[in-house]
Amino acid sequence: MQETKVKVVVADPSAIGLFGLAMVTLVASSQKLGLTEGVSLVLPWAIFLGATAQLLACLNDFKHNNTFGATAFGAYAFFWYGVGFTWLIQNGVFGPALAAKADINQLGVAYLGYLIFTIFMTIGAMETHKVLFTIFLLIDFLFLGLTLTTFGIMEHGTHMLAAYSELAIALVSFYGSAAAVLNTHFGRVFLPVGKPFGIFKK
Repeated sequence: MQETKVKVVVADPSAIGLFGLAMVTLVASSQKLGLTEGVSLVLPWAIFLGATAQLLACLNDFKHNNTFGATAFGAYAFFWYGVGFTWLIQNGVFGPALAAKADINQLGVAYLGYLIFTIFMTIGAMETHKVLFTIFLLIDFLFLGLTLTTFGIMEHGTHMLAAYSELAIALVSFYGSAAAVLNTHFGRVFLPVGKPFGIFKK
């Protein structure tokens, strides 16, 4: 019996994943910086752009056999799903009893876990390109700020660290998304992203 192999070509999903990250961090940072108020209208962007767009990128990166990209997009997608549900609980959508029992320190622990995750992903990002490495480095500062703020450590300073880091993530992610689209579309380097550091890979 002859075996036939079929290769399925899937487009690079990083553009939509980075766009989702850019949009949700732009909107969320506006709230942290005091430019907007509340999370009611941050929530749709968290669910559809921060979570679902990145989950879509994750699933397609698995098809690319890209463990790093799939893990990154998947982990941050589920982060935004988690954040979305956290806001729903805190605002009493699931009832006042659940909202009253919310322990903010548990959220701090979750942020700490994502800080640990992002640190080792930042090391991995060193061998992708410098734009992606910059995004991960900024996410490190975001989670550091979120963790310390949630635990009540130097709240004002760490809150602003998180706010400005999140805004910077948005701006760099917009650039990264544009580069992924336009470099592929034009078949040349239209927007440079920087070479890998070349430290860890042979």
